[in-house]
Amino acid sequence: MTLWNGSFPFYPGANACFPFDTTRAIIISIFLSMLATFIIILPGIRGRGRLFWFLRVVMGLFVGAVVLTIQFTRDWETGWVRANTSYKSFSRALVNAEIGLHIGLAGVNITLVGNPVNQVNETINYNEHFAWSFDADYDHSYSEGLEKGLPSPILYVAEKFTMQSPCGVHRQYRISSHYASLTLWMAFCTWLISILLFSMPILLYGGYMLLLTATLMLFSLLFFTARSAPKCPIQFGPASLKTDYGGSFWLTLATGLLCLLLGLGIIILNSVQPEKLKLVFNLDEGKAEDEEGWDTSYLPAEPSSSVQDMLMVPLGELCEVTATQL
Repeated sequence: MTLWNGSFPFYPGANACFPFDTTRAIIISIFLSMLATFIIILPGIRGRGRLFWFLRVVMGLFVGAVVLTIQFTRDWETGWVRANTSYKSFSRALVNAEIGLHIGLAGVNITLVGNPVNQVNETINYNEHFAWSFDADYDHSYSEGLEKGLPSPILYVAEKFTMQSPCGVHRQYRISSHYASLTLWMAFCTWLISILLFSMPILLYGGYMLLLTATLMLFSLLFFTARSAPKCPIQFGPASLKTDYGGSFWLTLATGLLCLLLGLGIIILNSVQPEKLKLVFNLDEGKAEDEEGWDTSYLPAEPSSSVQDMLMVPLGELCEVTATQL
């Protein structure tokens, strides 16, 4: 047996990894609850407009959920590598592990998962977040990681994004992420305005706002990728950790293109065939019902049979009846 059972007493245990992102779960739960509410009231809509109404609801909630959720995701840029690397400082022990790098708009997540998880008498399963948002200090988070004695691979990757790093990527990542986040908040506001305009309904201006939403989402991608500094090399012996655009980036691109097509379609259809556009938004049926109600309620009532008989009495008989009454 060895002292301290083969472990280093000045290092704390591994952080417990929460199974999912709570912020993302809350946002998705809210939008799913709204969708369930709309599905419950769906049978109350009559006619063929039920399908169009349901598609509009699903499309609108999907766009809103995506624009709001990608603000808090951490996979705008991702990468991982499997390598044999040193585990902690002052130790020659090597571990086989997967090192992951996940870059979001609010910071960077670095994961370390052993293969297998239990090695060198420890559970190697780390997920550390280093924030660079407006109210966060990345270098301070890195210093706290040094004090806690985080594993060497995590500290090595995190050091690449500090302000003192010779890579010089911290400032560019932080500024580009801030501008992308701001643009996405503007896109969320324009999405809300488009929903209000469609419900009023002011279809043409709703299409304009949907087109503006798409433009802002695509501009957020341009802001995130607008970096002049090359990617910093992250080496673990012969293996290299390289990153590529992740799921949030491609989801933002797909949703932006979808909004672009929908906005252009509404604007073109409004100028070429406005009747079909009104059919999609269930405006023709309501108008026909209103016109039918107007016609039946405001037309003069037909005279009864007794009144018609009295009007058809000959003038001579009418004079005799009047003389007799006098």
